[in-house]
Amino acid sequence: MSKVVLITGGSSGIGKSVATFLSEKGFIVYGTSRNPDRITEKLPFKLIALDVTDPDTIKTAVQTVIANEGRLDVLINNAGVGITGPIEETPDVEIKKAFQTNVFGPIDLIKAVLPQMRIQNSGLVINITSIAGYMGLPYRGVYSATKGTLELLTEALRMEVKDFNIQMTNVAPGDFATNIASGRYHSPVLDDSPYKIPYGNTLKLMDEHVDEGNDPIEMAKVIHTIINTDSPKIHYKVGAFMQKFSIVLKRILPDKTYEKLLLNHYKL
Repeated sequence: MSKVVLITGGSSGIGKSVATFLSEKGFIVYGTSRNPDRITEKLPFKLIALDVTDPDTIKTAVQTVIANEGRLDVLINNAGVGITGPIEETPDVEIKKAFQTNVFGPIDLIKAVLPQMRIQNSGLVINITSIAGYMGLPYRGVYSATKGTLELLTEALRMEVKDFNIQMTNVAPGDFATNIASGRYHSPVLDDSPYKIPYGNTLKLMDEHVDEGNDPIEMAKVIHTIINTDSPKIHYKVGAFMQKFSIVLKRILPDKTYEKLLLNHYKL
């Protein structure tokens, strides 16, 4: 029996690559978009309406998949937003929006699928986090915080749902060549800001990293492997060697030494 997969944010970027790859491997895939009617491209998977900041659309989408297929085997919480800026100058409304999308949205989706997965006595939730969630990055502090929160939530949830034969894991990507930079909220570089020069330079560096990032198909292959693994690990990291190695360095180096490495990397 083909497994039924629901992946949020399936109309572009990593989500689209994963959904396409899994469809080609024989899975029944439902991707989501806030406005699927606007997607004119022919996709090899079903695309349904879902806004991760709207609990009603979450419930409707999950119910639609279950009604159509009779089950839901895998949830991939992929939809997310980027956000950059000095924390002091980032509007509160944008900070809350980032947490709503990157943290509360995945929580609501997990809550929506768990009852069905308990009935099945099986299920897998894959949360797409970020290597940035393992460290507080300058001018990406809010983003780092949202992804780090999701990492820890997954650790807790794994233990809470283990008796129901439901598994959870995190996949933390580094920089990938996607359109995330165009959809990211950037606090404006203000002429009279004390952060103007360092923030402006860091912003350019971040955009260069995304443009030079790996092919999203790498993420698709890792997720395919995870779905076919009997007992997934708690954490997976996908990306360039140095990005993954930076997590190892954070564990072994003194805090201030690691902080100095980040400052040197961002030329701050």
